[in-house]
Amino acid sequence: MAKQQRVLRIEQKNQLAAIQQLESRSDEELEGETRFRAAAQAILGARAAERFDAKAARAHFQKALVAARPQERLQIKRMADVSLAAAERRAGDLKTATEKLGVEGPTGRQLFWLRVVGVLAPPSSAGALARTRGIVLVIALIVAVLAAAFGIVSLISLPIGVSLDLRIFWSLALMIVVAVGLFFFGRRKQKAAEAKRAEAIAARAPAGRAAGRARR
Repeated sequence: MAKQQRVLRIEQKNQLAAIQQLESRSDEELEGETRFRAAAQAILGARAAERFDAKAARAHFQKALVAARPQERLQIKRMADVSLAAAERRAGDLKTATEKLGVEGPTGRQLFWLRVVGVLAPPSSAGALARTRGIVLVIALIVAVLAAAFGIVSLISLPIGVSLDLRIFWSLALMIVVAVGLFFFGRRKQKAAEAKRAEAIAARAPAGRAAGRARR
């Protein structure tokens, strides 16, 4: 009986500590995960939040809470609060949620850009007026960036005497290259921050379990 109980305890390894080892798996693999279902659904929820899909993120975290053991639910609830605040562009709530989770919070610059994204691409709950305003601002921003790129290309090509068509072409090319570079740079920083957060959550999980045993 003692051996069977020991095996059962091993099988019931903390779901939160499994987050790190599941991070590298694809969405399809995580959907099929049964042993660490709570951790898998929490990762899927975080990934949906990265895409600003608050509805899908909320659904995944609800599944994670159902699959989690009672002592793990508070931590998963706090993870959900962080992800949903980011998905819904709530900068103030994101800062508070990361503090409650006990991980390093976003920097002032990250919060600023989240507010900017919230204005340019507000969540569906913001209403039609906010979304229309966001579309108008995005169009205005694209025109402004294109004008800046055209000015830079025109200034560089001034001694050469490049035609208007070529200047427009190189202006578009410059804008695309800069946008792609910023996108990949931002994704790399985001991945690094997520990996650091997963390590912090995994490190806190055993401590939380030990504290729960001490209280009992």
